[in-house]
Amino acid sequence: MKKSIFVILPVLIFSITGYDGGSQTTRRLTLDQVLQLARDQSPDAILAKHRFRGNYWQFRSFKAKYRPSLNLTGELPRYSHRYTLIPDPVTGKYNYVETNSVQSSLELNLRQNVGFTGGTITLYTDLQRNDEMGDDPGTEYVSTPLSIRYQQAISAYNPLKWEKRIEPVRYEEAKKNYINSIEMVHRQAVNLFFNLALAQLNMEISGINYSNADTLYRIAQGRYNIGTIAEDELLQMELRLLNAGTDLNQAGINLQISEFQLRSFLGFNETVKLELIIPSDIPELEVDMNKAVSEARNNNPEILSLERQLLEAAQNVAQARSEKGLNADLFASFGLTQQTDARLPEAYQSPFNQTQIVNIGFEMPILDWGMGRGQYRMAQSQEEVVRTQVQQAEVDFEQNILLNVMEFNLQDDQLLIAAKADTIAQKRYDVTKQRFLIGKIDVLDLNIADSEKDVAKRGYISALRNYWSSFYDVRRLTLYDFIRDEKLAADFDTLVE
Repeated sequence: MKKSIFVILPVLIFSITGYDGGSQTTRRLTLDQVLQLARDQSPDAILAKHRFRGNYWQFRSFKAKYRPSLNLTGELPRYSHRYTLIPDPVTGKYNYVETNSVQSSLELNLRQNVGFTGGTITLYTDLQRNDEMGDDPGTEYVSTPLSIRYQQAISAYNPLKWEKRIEPVRYEEAKKNYINSIEMVHRQAVNLFFNLALAQLNMEISGINYSNADTLYRIAQGRYNIGTIAEDELLQMELRLLNAGTDLNQAGINLQISEFQLRSFLGFNETVKLELIIPSDIPELEVDMNKAVSEARNNNPEILSLERQLLEAAQNVAQARSEKGLNADLFASFGLTQQTDARLPEAYQSPFNQTQIVNIGFEMPILDWGMGRGQYRMAQSQEEVVRTQVQQAEVDFEQNILLNVMEFNLQDDQLLIAAKADTIAQKRYDVTKQRFLIGKIDVLDLNIADSEKDVAKRGYISALRNYWSSFYDVRRLTLYDFIRDEKLAADFDTLVE
């Protein structure tokens, strides 16, 4: 069911505003078409798309931390010239001996983060070559066919675990923020659409008013010449004509500004001229407050942002708690090695055990003047501050939803009243003008009727603007389309292609 509201937006007279119709392409657009163009090609929509892409690759980087990484590292031949103290086997004295050598190495490693513990396990193989030059040249290979090492921080704080909790929330927030940004684009498009619609209406009103003022002034001159009206009435009609000319000029300027703003927002250049088709109907819609609050809690990115803030505050507390006490790192490694002279294949035959290493390094504050404990208490206090702010934000958020829904549910009645007022004011002006022409009323009554007519016409367009602006405000807050009765969504796979 739809409530029909009839309105005619007259065709703009190009000559008044200085447009050259031969050099421009005219595009007649409805509100839905403007919204679609804004969604597809406006600079704001493109920026929202690229912001989401940045968030997407940030999330992909987080996911990559939990997948094994294969890395190849090496050192190009490094030349070394030095003097080394070497004992003489006969005298036992140390002599400086000049040595020249070239070293190179290559390592292939497979690394995997362990999210449950926060440690890192690495499998690697490497090969080193050392070439001695000089009086006793030779080549030596040292291989590590296989080695494994594990490194683990021994503390209560596991950054990988916290990232695993926070990053998915952050990514879902990014998705909702993208949809929210598109709704902000819609809201801006509605605003610019009705700015131009109102400017076109003002242009049409000003043109008619100027024409009427000119006609009435000529009539007043004739009546003055035959003595049926006083000079002050003639002067008042002349002043009305001058004011109408001023209004017409200002309306032309405002029209060009409004058209430029909408054209720029939609990504058009100056060769495109815009003409708007005003919506002739509105949906029969009453938004349920409870449903609006429920959908907003499920869909709005602000709720996810509040959840993320609580998690980050808890993360800071966990980190501060771990840093105020014992900090230790466990390192363990085991591997096989082989050393040969100049025969590379033999470097991988019959490897023997490499030195096994297990060590725990630790650091414990003995006297830090309460710094660790103070940082922990600060983190706890900040967590309480965040929790209080989040609770207040949730109350304000729900209140804001209710107020916006209440405002929207009033807009259809306001629009019907504005439409009827427009009709009545126009009819009153037509009657008043006819009575003025036959001398039944004075110019003051005519001016009042004319002013009320213009106010009513502008009021109708403003009521239309308020209706659609309020509708898209509710959509943005709830990320829900109450006309189609479905959640707003986006094709995120296409966005990152």
